[in-house]
Formats: sequence, structure tokens, C-alpha cells
Amino acid sequence: MEDQSPDHISVGSAPKKSSTSSRGRHRNFSSSTCKDFLRKFVDSELLTSSLEDWFSGHSEDCGFRKPAFDVPFDLTELQNFDYALEGVTFQQLVRMPNALYASTSDVFEASAYLALEDFLHAGIKGLWQTFWGPDETMPFSVACIHSTSSKFYPAEKAISSGKLDGGDQEPSPAVLGEALFFALRVLLSRFFGRSSTVVRNSDCVYLLLVDSQFGGVVKVQGDLNKLDFDLNNVYDCAAEWIKKHAKISVSSIDRVWNKLGNANWGDIGTLQVLIAIFHSMIQFYGEPKYSLHELATEHSSRLQSRRSERHLVDRHANGNGLFRFQQRSHSPEIVEVQEEAAVDVKPHETLRLEIGSVVLMDDAYTQKGFQINDILTDSDPPIYTSTPVEEPTKTYLLYVGSSPSHLEPAWEDMNSWYQVQRQTKVLTVMKQRCISSRYIPQMVSSGRVIHPGPCNKPNSNGSCGHPWCSTPMLVTSPVGETISNLIRNGLFGVEEALRCCHDCLSALAAAASAGIRHGDIRPENVIRVNNGSRHPYFVLIGWGHAILEDRDRPVMNLFFSSTFALQEGKLCGASDAESLIYLLYFSCGGVCPELDSVESALQWRETSWSRRVIQQKLGDISAVLKAFADYVDSLCGTPYPMDYEIWLKRLRRTINEDHGKEVDTSSSS
Repeated sequence: MEDQSPDHISVGSAPKKSSTSSRGRHRNFSSSTCKDFLRKFVDSELLTSSLEDWFSGHSEDCGFRKPAFDVPFDLTELQNFDYALEGVTFQQLVRMPNALYASTSDVFEASAYLALEDFLHAGIKGLWQTFWGPDETMPFSVACIHSTSSKFYPAEKAISSGKLDGGDQEPSPAVLGEALFFALRVLLSRFFGRSSTVVRNSDCVYLLLVDSQFGGVVKVQGDLNKLDFDLNNVYDCAAEWIKKHAKISVSSIDRVWNKLGNANWGDIGTLQVLIAIFHSMIQFYGEPKYSLHELATEHSSRLQSRRSERHLVDRHANGNGLFRFQQRSHSPEIVEVQEEAAVDVKPHETLRLEIGSVVLMDDAYTQKGFQINDILTDSDPPIYTSTPVEEPTKTYLLYVGSSPSHLEPAWEDMNSWYQVQRQTKVLTVMKQRCISSRYIPQMVSSGRVIHPGPCNKPNSNGSCGHPWCSTPMLVTSPVGETISNLIRNGLFGVEEALRCCHDCLSALAAAASAGIRHGDIRPENVIRVNNGSRHPYFVLIGWGHAILEDRDRPVMNLFFSSTFALQEGKLCGASDAESLIYLLYFSCGGVCPELDSVESALQWRETSWSRRVIQQKLGDISAVLKAFADYVDSLCGTPYPMDYEIWLKRLRRTINEDHGKEVDTSSSS
């Protein structure tokens, strides 16, 4: 990283001079001598040759031993940096070309430079917004240096100057020699600069070593006043300064890009590159608004918050701070298994309603009765179809949660909490934000179950001890049949797939307009509504895990969660659309893999997308679905939002042309 002007950052360039005349140090030589030295110092191979004996340990200067380089960043510093970046989204747009098919063609090299520029820009932007804040305009830019000319070119015109030889743990002498050559050129360029900021940073520079797979960092630090500016022997003088007066730190060479060309943002190789960029930004813009230490210390609070979400309690008694976990068969939540009977937890009891029974609800304004007609999903907890006692012509979905009287809040069944209380909150927020769509359920009523017999609870939020007391309820509209049932009965075909994609995208578009994402798309959460109109339509239900703000976390589902959700525990702009692609793929006969871990789920996604298994399967249904899958694949993991409207138009046109039926858009959003 280097300064192109006092307000710009680039890669390996000389700084642009400013009118400031202040000097940061005393010089025993003229500025013209320094410039002449730099003008003659143009061949990296000659410098590497002068350092050859030193690299191999065959010179007296190193005591006939190979130089041992410290690492620029220790593991603790990298770990704290990783903690500080927790939750920060980095993603380059252009993928690094696949190294397995690497060539020396101009096309391959241009693509590699484009990917590198995008990677650096994404890194700089993410670091700026994290440490300096998103409100100010980012004052840095990225450019690539071409050969030894110190001139900048578009990435398409750049030519590669070397590789890292397959990612060895340490760079080869040839690569290290070239890095030291550029490091010294940068330091010399800063040294005679007129800007006080540039001169102040003329004793330290970070060099990034990258190829299409791996990356590392070289840090060079030293006082250039100790360099002998002999214009007749520039390379030997430079080599002598490097050997005796420079402090050189070299990181290990680690993988930066995966086989798909995306950066492994949370891995050590990428972290080393990012922290070098971070220190370079500090050199030219000063200390950040939010320090690394401040952001890193928030990791423990975020960790504790996640433990609370997942209902984990640290066992201090055993002294080792370890957890034992049990995965429940129908729940994504993780709970602790107590080794000792320290907590007496009664078996969880969910209120089960029989078909034909009537349940009374207190919604704070009035009392309502609902007769249970059927069970829509036999999940835990189940979802019922019901009819209001006073309006027998109407039907609604009815959700019943668990009573807080049975368990302490930390042990309350989280499935029912998300399904009832959290979904009530989300639907209320949608109403407040004026989200109106026929493809999103509408909240009819919410309240508490009225149990038989007297109730002497102390307040509205308390419980009298009756098993049903204060049990939450939620009633929504409309009623339909889940995709799971349609598939089971062989009723999900081409037309259903197209309409499902259109209707779910409409729901996602409406929610996204208010900053809300679903986070739990699966066959049980999509229903087909047939209310006597010409064409049935699909409604996206199950909004309990919706993302309302950054701290919210989506549900983890090995089959339907997006890649970004499985990797980062968060959603990107295309995550819901990616989940919708998996729903369509499996619903239309896609081969269901055996997934038993997050790692296996990620591997299946990587293989399926790279081999175009998903795109080809959806292409058997409709060309527009195949194109949509390619579009979603290009956005996966990026910070860019979905363009819903263009795909809704294409889906409507396909449905109208292929099936001669119109899509009702009168209240689509």
C-alpha cells in the first residue's frame, strides 16, 4: 500500500508531491542525489543478485547463516484483529481466476489484476467503514503498478511479474528480493517527498505478495540516512543497507483465495493482508476513530449475547469452561446437557389442541374464540387452521406457543418463541412500516390463551400457575397448503415452480423495501393459497427468524440456508434468494445430499454451483429460472442488493407467455 497523493492509497507507487516544504529529518546529501539514485535503481534482479549470498547464508555479513526474519504480526495481534472485524462484510466482485487452469495469457493476467483490485478495494472500504466510520467519504483509491516504471495502468493492461511458487511457507529469494526492491523504491520516493505526511512515513512500508491463490506480507523498516548514496554502485549500496540497517519482517504464505476465486476473509492469510492495509491507512490518514482494541474487546460481549440467544450457560464449576451440546432433532437451537442434576428442568409441555376444540384468546381488547379445523404442519410446535367462532365463513392460521410458567425464560422452548412471540413482533413492524403484499401473511390477532377456571395472576405479564396461563397465541391470514404437502402429493410442477419463485420474490422485495429479510425459507414456510380466485398464489410464512437489524441472526439449515449464512451467521443481500433457489431445486426433484455438518453443506454448495448442477436442474424447468440462478450465484456473498423488479417482470412474462395465464399484481407490493 502506498500514497498516490495525501488523500489516496494505491499499490506500490511513488507519492505525488505536494507544496508543503517541511522536512521530517536531517539529510547529509542533496535531494537531487537521492533522485538520481532512485533513477538508477530500476532492476530488481540486480538487487536480488547482490543479496544472493546473504539469502543463502554464504557471506560474512550474516555470519554464514541464512537470515532469520521475524513475522510482522504475531498470532495474538491477528486474533484481536479478527475479533475487531467480527461481523464486517468483505467481498470482492471479480473472482480470482481458477489457478488450476492458469495460463500466461493476457486474458488470465488481466482477470487476476481485476480480481486483485476488487479485493483491495473491498478490504480498504470495509476497514474504513469499520475503524473510521461510514459517514465520511473514503479518501483512498486503488491502482496497480506496472513493472518498474512507477506508472499506473488499468488492471486490464497490467502484466504479472511473478508468482509465489505454489504457496510455500516462506517466499523464495527471488520473490523476496523483488519485494525488497520495491520496498526500497517506495521508501526512497517518500524520503525526498515534500509532504510532511509522506516524509514522516519514509522509514516503514508494507508490501503485499499475492498470486491467484496465496498471499503474504513483507514489512521493511529502516533509516535511509544510513544508506550510502553512491551513484556508481547503487545495487551494492542498497544491498548493504538492507543487510545492516533494515529490519525485515516476513509473514508466512497462506491461502487467500479459495478454488472458486472468493477471498477467505476470516482466514489467517487474508487477515495478514488486511492488517497490513490497515497499518498503511493509519500511516497516511492518522489514527482511526474506533481503535482496534475497542472493537476487539466487544467480541466478548457479542459472544455472550450469542450464548444468551442459544441458551448456553458457562459451567464454571468444572473449571474448564467447556460446553457439551445436544442437537435436537427438529430444532436448529443448541442447548447445554447438564452433567449434574444442578437444574431440575421439567419436561417441556406445549399446549396441544384437538381438532374440533375451541380455544379462547384475550387480545387485550376483547375475547375471541377459534375452533380448530385441522393441523397444517405436525411440527413442534404445530400450526393449526382455525375458524373464528363469530365468523364461521373465515379461516385463519393459528400458532400457539409455550407457557412461561413451565420453564425459566432461559430454558423456554425457542422454536415456539420464534414462531409466536418473535413472528408477532415482525408482523407488527411490517404493519408499522406500511408493508402491504398479498404474498406476506397479515396478522389478524395476537394475545394470550384464556384457560378454564379462575386466574389469579399478579399482573398482565405474570402467571397464576395454571399450565395454560399466559400462553401466547398468534392468528394470521391467509390459509393454504405447504409446499411440503404439495410435493408429497405430486402437485408441485413447472407452473407451481414459476409462480412460487415469482410470489416469494415479491414477498422478499416488499420486505426488503423496509430493510427486512426472511432468513428461514424452506418448504414448510411457503403455502399455496387457493381461495376461489382464478389462479392460486404462494405466500411466504414463518417470519419469526426475520432479520430486522444487524444483530439478528438467521436460522441455520443445512439444506436451505445460504452459503454466507452458514459461513458468517449473517445474511447478505442475496441470501434469501439463494435459499429460494435451493427450495426450488429440491422441490423440483434435485438430488438430496446427505448433509451432517456445516462443512459438508458448504462443500455441497461449492461443488453444485461450480459444476452448474443447480443451474442445469432449474434449466430443465424454465430458462428464466436457470438465468435467475446464475444471477443469484453472481451476487452471493456480495454487499450488493437484489434487483427484484427485473426478475419479477421476466417471471411474469414467462408465466403469461408459456401458460397463457396472468399473474395478479394488483396488490403484490
